[in-house]
Amino acid sequence: MELWIPITVAAAFLQNIRSTLQRHLKDRLGVSGATLVRFLYGLPVAALIVALLAGPGGMAVPALTPGFALWVALAALGQIIAQALLIAAFGHRNFTVATAYSRTEPVHAALFGVLLLGETLGPRDAGAILVAVAGVMLLATARETLAFRSLGPALTSRGALFGLASGFVFGFTAVAYRSASLGLDDGDVFMRASVTLLAAITLQTLGLGLWMAWRNRAELWAVLANWRVGSAVGGVGAIASFLWFAAMTLQSAAQVKALAQIEMLFTYAATVLVFREQVTRRELAGCALVVMAIVLLVT
Repeated sequence: MELWIPITVAAAFLQNIRSTLQRHLKDRLGVSGATLVRFLYGLPVAALIVALLAGPGGMAVPALTPGFALWVALAALGQIIAQALLIAAFGHRNFTVATAYSRTEPVHAALFGVLLLGETLGPRDAGAILVAVAGVMLLATARETLAFRSLGPALTSRGALFGLASGFVFGFTAVAYRSASLGLDDGDVFMRASVTLLAAITLQTLGLGLWMAWRNRAELWAVLANWRVGSAVGGVGAIASFLWFAAMTLQSAAQVKALAQIEMLFTYAATVLVFREQVTRRELAGCALVVMAIVLLVT
C-alpha cells in the first residue's frame, strides 16, 4: 500500500473529529471567529511538530524559496476564504445542498492540478474522483426532500452557491499547498509538510487576527474566551492539516481529496453505531459509491 493512502485516511478521521468540535463553536462565534479558532490554537501544535521533527527526529529544515513563499501565501489566503464561505453556507437554507456542493473539491483540485502543475489523471483515477463526488453529494442530500419543481431554486440558492464557491476555492487551495511543499528545497516529506503548515498557519493567524482586532474585537475576545474547545479544535485540526500536506506532497491533491471522502463513511458509522439512527436507501447508495471510489483509488 502506498504511504499516502493511510496518511489520508488518518487525516480524514481527525478532520471529522475537528468538524464535530467546531460545530459546538458555531453558535458562540461568528464566521470570522469560528475560522480563526483552528488557526490560532493550531499554531503552537504546528510549531511543536516542526521542533519534534528537527530535534528528536533529526530531520534538516529545508531552505525556503520564493516559489514556496508565493504559493503558501496564496494557499493560506485561499483557505481562509474557503472556510469563511463554507461557514457562511451553513447559515442559509438548503444546508445539505450547500454541503454537497462544497464536496466538489476533488473535481476542482483535479482541474487546478492540470492547469497549474501540468498533472495528468488516468481514466481510472478520473472516474474514481467523479464517483466519489457523486456518492458524497448523494449522501449529503439523502435526507433532503427535493421535489423536481423546487430542485432549481434549491440548487441556485445562496447556500448552494456559497457551498460551490467553497469547493472551488478549497480545490485551488489544495493544489497551492502541494505546490508550496514541492517548492521547498530537498527535504523529508514530513518536514516539508510541517514547514508548509507552520508557515501557512502563522500567516493565517496574523492576518485574520489583525483584521478582527481592527474590525471585530468583541468576536476576537470571544475566541479567546472559548479557549478550551478552541484548543481541541486547533490541536486536532493542526495534526490533520499536517497529514493532509504530507499526503499531498506524495500524491496529487485531487486523488488525496477524493480518498478523503471516506470522512463521510466515518460520519455515517457514528450515526449508526453511536446515535443508533436508521440509514436510508439513498444513504446506503451513497456509501456504496464512496466505497467504490476508494477501491478504485487504492487498488
